[in-house]
Amino acid sequence: MAAALVAAIAQCAAFPLAVRRPWLGTLLQFAGVVLSAWARPGGARPLPEAALVVLAVYLGWVALRHPWRTAVVSWWSSVLLTLVLVLLDPAAHPFTDDEATLIVFPVNSMLVLFAAMAWRQRGAVHRQLAAARRDVELEQAQRALVSERNRIARELHDIVAHTMAVIHMQATSAAYRITDIDQPARAEFGRIAAGTRAAMREMRQLLALLRDETDEAARQPAPDLRHLGDLAASARLGGVPVDLDVPGDLEVPGPVGLAAYRIVQESLSNVIRHAPGAATRVRVVLDGEWLLVEIVNDVPARPPPRIESADRARHGLVGMRERARLAGGTLQCGPRPGGGYRVAFTVPV
Repeated sequence: MAAALVAAIAQCAAFPLAVRRPWLGTLLQFAGVVLSAWARPGGARPLPEAALVVLAVYLGWVALRHPWRTAVVSWWSSVLLTLVLVLLDPAAHPFTDDEATLIVFPVNSMLVLFAAMAWRQRGAVHRQLAAARRDVELEQAQRALVSERNRIARELHDIVAHTMAVIHMQATSAAYRITDIDQPARAEFGRIAAGTRAAMREMRQLLALLRDETDEAARQPAPDLRHLGDLAASARLGGVPVDLDVPGDLEVPGPVGLAAYRIVQESLSNVIRHAPGAATRVRVVLDGEWLLVEIVNDVPARPPPRIESADRARHGLVGMRERARLAGGTLQCGPRPGGGYRVAFTVPV
């Protein structure tokens, strides 16, 4: 009786031991099985059924917590142990009893083993799916962050850069436009122009941090073709004569109007920076199902001041092309044969 109790304790103690040390747990489990067989000589079976049931459950326990190789080796070892105990059993059991032990235990324990391995695999698949969902959520959050940063960068470029270019051109040309200006005022205008140049350089650095040119997210709605008059007036204040030809009854979709407005805004800013004083014409034509927005400027009367780098100009051209593409249209821009520059935005409406 005492030996059977010790065997039961050994088999039960093998479960927590196998969590960290599966091989030691398996040896302890086998020791409990051997002890239970020794404590029951002359029984109806060469091995107690309870010990075999606990051993089968233990194999499933190992399969749930360790790699399949560990579980398979433990199973083969248990089958070999069962065979040895049957062959070494001193009691005279009928062969059918031994045969039943050698068939029933391996089959049942194998079923338990496969069920445990399948359950473990199912848990691994669920964990992988959960990790994939977390990765997707993280990627969506990052894309939303990048999209918001792109929107901020685009609005900074479209609005602040235009205004700063106008201020710079006004400050630079003040000494030529105002004849009776004194020397302190000239110096003050020079400081204003220098400040705007510094601000534009700092904004260029900010755009490099914020803007991602590979993002294809749609932009937030903003002004449309009805606000082109304000852009023309602002450009005139910067010393650029603008001739605006826009029908008053234009009705276009919001994204198209936004793209057209931003393209005209950037084009006028480029005229102020690269062709100060050049006569500029802005023409908007709705021809059937197509909208044409054309900005054409002549050769400037004087060379432009050096206020930006090629990288700075590239931001504006890339931005216009992106806006045209997002609106479903095309953008053509380049020098004119007779001098000057032409930007044409065509989009179906």
